[in-house]
Amino acid sequence: MAAARWAGWRWVRLVSMLGFLVVGATAAVGAPPRVVSASPDNGDIDVDPSTGQLVIVFDQPMNRSGFSVVGGGESFPEITGQGRWRNARTFVLPIRLKPDHGYVLSINNQQFTNFRSVRDEAAVPYPIRFRTGSAAAERAEAGGGHAEAVDLLLEALTKHYSHRDKTATDWAAEIEGARATLEASASPRQFAQRVATLLSKAQDKHIWVDIDGQRLPTFFAPAVPNVDPRTLPVRVPNWKQHSRAVSSGRFEDGVGYVWIETWDRAREGEVLTAHEAIDSMLDAPAIIIDVRGNGGGDELLAQSVASRFVPQRTVYARHDWVDAGSPTGFTEPVDRVIAPSETHERYGGRVIVLTGAVVMSSGEAFVLMMRDAAGATTVGGHTQGSSGNPGPNDLGNGVVVYLPRWRAMTVEGQRFEGAGLAPDVPVEVTAVELAGRDPVLEAGLREARE
Repeated sequence: MAAARWAGWRWVRLVSMLGFLVVGATAAVGAPPRVVSASPDNGDIDVDPSTGQLVIVFDQPMNRSGFSVVGGGESFPEITGQGRWRNARTFVLPIRLKPDHGYVLSINNQQFTNFRSVRDEAAVPYPIRFRTGSAAAERAEAGGGHAEAVDLLLEALTKHYSHRDKTATDWAAEIEGARATLEASASPRQFAQRVATLLSKAQDKHIWVDIDGQRLPTFFAPAVPNVDPRTLPVRVPNWKQHSRAVSSGRFEDGVGYVWIETWDRAREGEVLTAHEAIDSMLDAPAIIIDVRGNGGGDELLAQSVASRFVPQRTVYARHDWVDAGSPTGFTEPVDRVIAPSETHERYGGRVIVLTGAVVMSSGEAFVLMMRDAAGATTVGGHTQGSSGNPGPNDLGNGVVVYLPRWRAMTVEGQRFEGAGLAPDVPVEVTAVELAGRDPVLEAGLREARE
């Protein structure tokens, strides 16, 4: 069984972006393949434990010579037979599930990419987290009584959701249309799943539902990255890995390079090794900061790194908060400010920031810090356009809905939710190109050497 080609499920490094898939069923010409449906699917709860197969459907014909269903340990389903292709787009893997058990797996990930199209393009990773049910537990939880929870959900969406107008969804009508189904839920867990499905209409990655500590995302639209991190140690000379989150390099002419893959507070120690990398290249004529794989995290961590490049206290972004008592429904805009680091030496040379569609939330805040406060040039693709500072809304039946509470905007007051931030130097790139070169990095080097 050759792990390099088809048995990727024997080892795990799970991608952490989770949620429901809301995409079309037809692939754009030249686009990498995507999962359009899965059974069981991400976010499912109360899955029948007698379910005997995992079924994955792609948006285009696939190369049937390999697959990567990635996972491991107690959270991975028991494999009971050989995976097979039902047709050119549908893959079936025999599995055995336990009752009342949580499962985690991924269709492809950054390391295992054997689900590939007939053009040999790797499928966009599609993580799946689900939980099986227990008939006895469901009977114990049954009883309905969710009418007040539905009212609280309506109030939260119409008064406390900062992006309630983003998709022109009439939330009052949506809630009333779903009221009977929601109130008839047999358990809080079933109610939570139905709410999560309803909220997928918002197409907002910063909305999720919590039930008994289990997080149910509502929307999953995987961004196509404009970088292949696996090739960077070859493309960047003098490669050094400072931590799992940060790596650096130095080109022959002295231009420095720093890769930062997250602003996750849980990985603070790893992220802060970026200071070590920057310290090693204070004499560089230019530094390239690569955040193309950074999906955000804690904005204060992003500030700690950006402050190394800021010459003076500067407003880099603005936002307004939901205010149900205001005539507009929002507060006046609030400035977000960054100041030079008080503990680390400032780098004063030319700075280039590589960005793209994976960059969102605090990752976008970092781009604004670097662009508008540090004077960096941004190169690559549009960011994702997803922010919101989500907060909890308790529905009183054990279900908590997290909704964005602010609207992010640039210093000029331009909101970029759903649109993203345009780079100073746009660079188009395809998955086929990334197999042989890195056009974004090449453009970044040209800017650094000007």
